[in-house]
Amino acid sequence: LVGFVHGVMNTDNTSIAGETIDYGPCAFLDAYDPHAVFSSIDRNGRYAYDRQPAIGKWNVTRLAECLLPLLSDDTETAVTQAQDALASYDEAFERAYRTGLSAKLGLLTPRGGDDELANDLLALMADSRADFTLTFRRLSESVHGATQDAGDTSHLFADPSAFLAWHERWRSRIAEEPGGLASVHDQMLARNPLYIPRNHLVEAALREAHEGDFTRFHQLVGILQTPYESQPGSEYLATPPAENERVYKTFCGT
Repeated sequence: LVGFVHGVMNTDNTSIAGETIDYGPCAFLDAYDPHAVFSSIDRNGRYAYDRQPAIGKWNVTRLAECLLPLLSDDTETAVTQAQDALASYDEAFERAYRTGLSAKLGLLTPRGGDDELANDLLALMADSRADFTLTFRRLSESVHGATQDAGDTSHLFADPSAFLAWHERWRSRIAEEPGGLASVHDQMLARNPLYIPRNHLVEAALREAHEGDFTRFHQLVGILQTPYESQPGSEYLATPPAENERVYKTFCGT
């Protein structure tokens, strides 16, 4: 929901609490690409952004295999019990993801058509390689009061007219929220960060720290303590990389 791509999301990097650890050559999305891979060692895209849900299921399936002797002395019974438990994974993930994605768009009371509205935006973002973080953040900011200005968001898209047509649908939908636009605005700002550890900034901080200058490192750490709050003077941290600054590969130790 915030565009994080785990570097090596295998079984030994997934805790029994359901948290991923040891992120390795990880990265956050800049331009939205559902198939994005950054890790230099992930040559086949096993841990691509859009494959992470399935990898989560694969990991817990391996855990279930280890637990079979504890479930039942009868192997068939144990396998059935494990399969029954694992069968709930896809639905549980989809429910959590849809709820989170709807909240990012201010769709706080579920309605028919919400999934289609959200998926249409993601498709437009993928076509234009729109910045993942800024698209959702600019939408959040555009809700304030009765404004319907989509200019700050539309420039992120290669075809602004297609986005503006979507934006009209979205404005009509959030106008139906019983809490009003002020509530939608606040809820969206709380779910869509302005700052992420952008890859080009992380690499710059690492280079400078290697040379003994930790200034940029401390700036990043400080700003990222409160990534949902606008912090004057830190605009450069919210700016997508220029083409020559883009980071396409990350390495162990990031």
